[in-house]
Amino acid sequence: MKFLLLGYTPAESWDAETADTPSEEALDAFAAYTSFEAELRESGELLHTEGLGHPAVTTTVRKTDAGVIATDGPFAELKEVLASFAVIECSSLERARDIAARIVSVLGEPIEIRPIMGDDFAR
Repeated sequence: MKFLLLGYTPAESWDAETADTPSEEALDAFAAYTSFEAELRESGELLHTEGLGHPAVTTTVRKTDAGVIATDGPFAELKEVLASFAVIECSSLERARDIAARIVSVLGEPIEIRPIMGDDFAR
């Protein structure tokens, strides 16, 4: 089964983290995550992962009565912003939860797990 892991970060800390030199704690967490990421790649469970751009450079496209329009930024003011994603393939939702829990324990920020619907998705 494939799962999408969505990583969130507090909106107020995003600017502070991107503007300043990372703290020693942040560097240690990133090193631990990088090690775990390598472990998941070796097991074949991590298919792809990426960090995302700052919300200020986000564009939202939506249909309105006036037609389809594009606007800058996310639609709503958010307390947490989507900061990264990963696609994993593992045996079960329980294993996906184990993987997400390990990431959360290292990085300290929430992970949302969404099954990726495909031919093997149990409906």
